[in-house]
Amino acid sequence: MPLIKVQTSVSASEKAEIEAMLKNLSVKLAKHTGKPESYVMTAFESGIPMTFAGNTDPVCYIEIKSVGTMKPEQTQAMSQDFCQEINQALGVPKNRIYIEFNDAKGYMWGWNSTTFG
Repeated sequence: MPLIKVQTSVSASEKAEIEAMLKNLSVKLAKHTGKPESYVMTAFESGIPMTFAGNTDPVCYIEIKSVGTMKPEQTQAMSQDFCQEINQALGVPKNRIYIEFNDAKGYMWGWNSTTFG
């Protein structure tokens, strides 16, 4: 159910480094949402033409979706944690990272030929 999707203008690093980052994000997202990691999905897209503040310096957009309701203290903690992780892994400055948090209704999230609703 929880999903974290990272899109960045930065070119991809080595495959092993990206896989390590995605595994870290998976563990952290499971912890932050209180959901089993067996349901967490991560996705990564690099080299996307992007601008922020009118320039093309390194930038990152992250989507976090989960069935249920994320509380303000959860999203604050996730923002801090995931900005730090992306900054360390990709070198994108924290002030050039946007994160969108989305609560999903169970019936709007499909898996294994059914939904969570």
